[in-house]
Amino acid sequence: MNPTVTRLQEHIEYPREGVLSKVLAKDTVCQYTLFCLAANTEISEHTSTRNATVNVLEGRGLLTLSGEEILLEPGVFIFMPANAPHALQAESNLSFLLTLSERSADIN
Repeated sequence: MNPTVTRLQEHIEYPREGVLSKVLAKDTVCQYTLFCLAANTEISEHTSTRNATVNVLEGRGLLTLSGEEILLEPGVFIFMPANAPHALQAESNLSFLLTLSERSADIN
């Protein structure tokens, strides 16, 4: 994989409603996706077979992760272990970088 430089702010683009996602880079281990959600968008509870991190760039929302409510605002970083149930509510336009990674070792 070649080095990649991306200015995330240049890729943020909010849809009128729903979710817009853009895969910025991926390899056999990780996938890096920019998510842009319109205000009042909900993503219902689901799980992923991969570990994930969320790095909030803009906006506000609420993430429910394994029953715990976490305020989403710029600068918040969240690690979500594989198979953890989670749901999301965007209160305002919300953007975040989602990194999916293969499960390998426990992270403490």
